[in-house]
Amino acid sequence: MDHLREKYLPFALPDTDDTDVDAIAEAVRSGWITTGLKTYEFEQAFAKAVGAAYGIAVNSCTAAMHLALEAIGLLADDEVITTPYTFAATAEVVRYFGAHPVFVDVEADTLNMDPKLLEQAITTRTKAIIPIHIAGLPAELEGIQAIAQRYDLRVIEDAAHAFPAKYKGRMIGSLNDFSCFSFYATKTITTGEGGMICTSDEAWAERCRIMALHGISKDAWKRYTAEGSWYYEIIAPGYKYNMTDIAAAMGLAQLRKATHMWQRRRAIAQRYHEAFGVVPELQIPSDRPDCQHAWHLYMLRLHLDRLRLDRAQFVEELRRRHIGTSVHFIPLHLHPYYRTTYGYRPEDFPVAYREYQREISLPIYSKMSDADVEDVVAAVLDIIDEHRR
Repeated sequence: MDHLREKYLPFALPDTDDTDVDAIAEAVRSGWITTGLKTYEFEQAFAKAVGAAYGIAVNSCTAAMHLALEAIGLLADDEVITTPYTFAATAEVVRYFGAHPVFVDVEADTLNMDPKLLEQAITTRTKAIIPIHIAGLPAELEGIQAIAQRYDLRVIEDAAHAFPAKYKGRMIGSLNDFSCFSFYATKTITTGEGGMICTSDEAWAERCRIMALHGISKDAWKRYTAEGSWYYEIIAPGYKYNMTDIAAAMGLAQLRKATHMWQRRRAIAQRYHEAFGVVPELQIPSDRPDCQHAWHLYMLRLHLDRLRLDRAQFVEELRRRHIGTSVHFIPLHLHPYYRTTYGYRPEDFPVAYREYQREISLPIYSKMSDADVEDVVAAVLDIIDEHRR
C-alpha cells in the first residue's frame, strides 16, 4: 500500500459556508420559519434558473414525484415505466397509488433508460414514463418524448441528480411535463432535505401546490399574516410535503453559488478522466457533447476480468486507504420487495445487473481540495497496480 491519507475522506459533503449560515439565521430571526415568502422566493428563483414557468418547493424529491403522479391522476393498477437502475423513491411513489412500476433496462454506456426498449413495455394501462438522469447526465429525451407523444403518455423526469444539467442546450427542468429535483445533503445544491417540482402547466402546478399542504385551498400559509384569513377549505385529502422558509433560505444561498460549485465538480471529473481514462482496467463515466453533465456522481466501472479482486474488495481497499465510496445503485429488481411482488430474477434486466456489479462511485463534491482529488487518484491507481492480472 503505497498511498495512505492520514484523515478519512468522506464520500460526499455539502459545500456550506457563512453565506448559508447567515441566510438561515436571517430566516430564523424573521420570526417566520415555516412556508412563507422565502419559500416563494426560492421557487421563483429556481424555476427561472431552469427555465420552467412554475416551481413548487417540497420537502424531498420523493414528495415531488408523488405529487406529480397525483396531478396527472394516476390510479390503482395503472402502470408507469421507469428503470430498475435507480434509488428506491422512483418506483415506490408509483406503489403509493397501488399502481405498478414497469421496468425497462438501461443503456450500457450511460446507465440511463434505453429508448429502444421503451415501446415494447407500453400497455393500455401505461400512464407515464419516469426517466432518470443518472449521475447528472441527461437521458435520451428526444427518443423518450417521441414515444410518449405517440401514446399520449406523461413524462415525469427524476432529476434528483440533474441540476444544473442541460440537454441539447436547454436546462433540465424546462423540457417535459414535470421535472423533480432533490436538494438532499449530498446533492449539487442542498437545503438539508428538500425538493422541487418544475412544470410549465399552470393547472398541474396549482394542484401540486395544494396537495403539498393537506389539500387546503390557495395560500394556506397566509392565514397567519396580516393579509390572510382564518377561513380555508380542504378540497382534497392532501399531504404534508411543504418546504420551510429555513430550508428555502439555505436554498437561495446555495443557488447563488451553484455555477461555481458545478464548475468545481466538472474540474474534478476532468482530472479523474485524465487519470483513469488511460487505464485498461477502468471504464470512466459516459458524457455527451450535446449535453451538460451535472456531475452529481462520478460512476467509475471496473473491468473485473482484468483484476484479481471484485468490486466489494476494491471498495474495501479504498476504505483502507481512507477514501470513502458508494455504489449506485443496487437495481430495484434485486431487492426483496420487488422480487417477491413481481417475481423478478437478476437476469430479467441483464445490463442493469451486469453494470451494477462493477460500478463504484468516487468522491466528487465542490468542497474537495486539489490534494483530496489527488489522494483519490493515487489510491485508485495504487489498487490497480497491486491487483491487475
